[in-house]
Amino acid sequence: MSQRPDSPALSRRRKAAIVVQMMIADGGSLPLASLPEFLQEALTSELAGLRLLDRSTMAAVAEEFAAELDAVGMSAPGSRDDAITALAGHLSPALAARLKAQMTSVRNGDHWPVVAELPTARLARIMQSESIEIGAVALAKLPVAKAAEVLAQTPGDRARRITYAMSQTADVAPDVVRRIGRALAQDYGRSAPVAFEKAPVQRLGAILNSATTDTREDMLAGLGDKDPVFASNVRKAIFTFKDIATRVKPADIANCIRAVEAPVLSTAIAAALAGDAALVAAAEHILDNLSQRMATQLREEAGERGAVKRPEAEAAMAAVTTAVRDMVDAGVITLRDPDAEEQEG
Repeated sequence: MSQRPDSPALSRRRKAAIVVQMMIADGGSLPLASLPEFLQEALTSELAGLRLLDRSTMAAVAEEFAAELDAVGMSAPGSRDDAITALAGHLSPALAARLKAQMTSVRNGDHWPVVAELPTARLARIMQSESIEIGAVALAKLPVAKAAEVLAQTPGDRARRITYAMSQTADVAPDVVRRIGRALAQDYGRSAPVAFEKAPVQRLGAILNSATTDTREDMLAGLGDKDPVFASNVRKAIFTFKDIATRVKPADIANCIRAVEAPVLSTAIAAALAGDAALVAAAEHILDNLSQRMATQLREEAGERGAVKRPEAEAAMAAVTTAVRDMVDAGVITLRDPDAEEQEG
């Protein structure tokens, strides 16, 4: 028998089932899997109870649904778990990890969402550190695209062994899978607290950027004796006036010196032209990539400036390099990597 307008009022669940049936019949795709399972079961039961519906009932339900949609101004997460998931990428890693551990789904025993959200590099570490069997279970629980990325970062022989072991996971008990997920989430899901946001190389590089030339070279020489690799990485993190010629692209020069006051720039050019080969190269790189009129004016001012005292020279050149670093930090320009260019050459 069809449902008529004069029939008893439809429940909200029955109306929801009608809307879902209309959308499915129209070829729509609904993300019902994102609903809690008890709601999916309730929806299934309501759909099972539907028989024939007359057009006026369908039209009334559709109009009510459309009116409710029009009245919605914003869609919020709606639950603590959803709020944690939505905000996790915007919170500090340590707080995000603590909140994820408090999610209802996690407390109820399903830690796999926490594992699935781990960075690919950390998941690849699981593949290499844990047993083949645990790696196979973990790989099977990951979203397909992420599992492919993790597999690509796993050494060939071990990756082959893990993929073969997946063929033996069909009979693994659900409780075992839950326990594996809980253990992996506890071992790999929490980032170790760190005292500094930036790596040692960047922190020391920033300090030496602001140091005097003598201090900087002395520190780098000492580092080179104790740890050549670290010293080399610090040198790459440092950007001084001498690096302008090799690391600043010609097209970026005009943008970089725009923030430098004219007297300061002319002082830096005058000091550099009277310096060693690297300083001369940096000054010429700047002049070669400015307009001919501006370059000529700077050369004339540098010539008239004469000898520049060392403290004043360093301050002027530091102002130029600070302008360049500000452009890099703002993402306006990128510095060239001399090592990469040597490899390409």
